[in-house]
Amino acid sequence: MARHIVARTSDIPPGGNKVFGVEGRDIVVFHVNGEFFALLNRCPHEGAPLARAACVARLTSPEPGVYQRSRVGELLRCPWHGWEFDMRNGQSWFDPARVKVRSYPVAIESGEELQKGPYVAETFPVRVEDSYVIIET
Repeated sequence: MARHIVARTSDIPPGGNKVFGVEGRDIVVFHVNGEFFALLNRCPHEGAPLARAACVARLTSPEPGVYQRSRVGELLRCPWHGWEFDMRNGQSWFDPARVKVRSYPVAIESGEELQKGPYVAETFPVRVEDSYVIIET
């Protein structure tokens, strides 16, 4: 699995997203509730850009007139036709056995960790100021 450093964590504001071109694919990274999620930026229905999807909550009702919200901001609603997907794994809510959006593992590593690498060479002092978002494909 190849690793791609795509952004600083601060480049994607809380509640926001950003699209990156990775190996010829547009991948959208969402920053929700302090976590980062990466999905192919294309709805499997008709190709709508998921970067423009509404981030919504799961709404359940244990009885008439009573509503409970959970997983606030973790579900995507396609901007064109309203199909909904779980941001954590790309699974659809309407047909989970057959329809999903491709999801990618996301890791957050400090700049200090990224600078180490497997080789030893002459080194110079480096100051690390931020963490970066890494997508695995």
